[in-house]
Amino acid sequence: MPITEPELKMTRQRRLILRILQKCEKHMDAEEILNRARQQDPNISLATVYRAVAFLKAAGLICEHSLGQDHSHYEAVTEEAHYHFTCLGCGKVMEFSDPQVDVITRRLITKHGIRVNNVHLLIEGYCRQCQHKKESHA
Repeated sequence: MPITEPELKMTRQRRLILRILQKCEKHMDAEEILNRARQQDPNISLATVYRAVAFLKAAGLICEHSLGQDHSHYEAVTEEAHYHFTCLGCGKVMEFSDPQVDVITRRLITKHGIRVNNVHLLIEGYCRQCQHKKESHA
């Protein structure tokens, strides 16, 4: 359930975590967020990070992704839609955009009369470097 404007109370810790995610070039898990946050607030706890990311996600300010791992990663919401490729060898995550995803989404909306709030696309495979490693060890 989305957080409405009157409920949107940005505490100091929430603002700190949002700034960290907005400035970061990569997807961060809760531990990485905690480590960065502690550089500015040594008293912040992991529980506070989890509560803050849950709030920021419900407010529509950040996104949560699995990225092929057993824990979540977070990033600030951006205006341009993008999707993810995760390498199963080295864990590298590459972001990409493709207008065909928008075409498919619009087709689903028209055909089935659905409302789409969010689109997540995760493609998994092996990056060029990991493919070469696999081929050289075969």
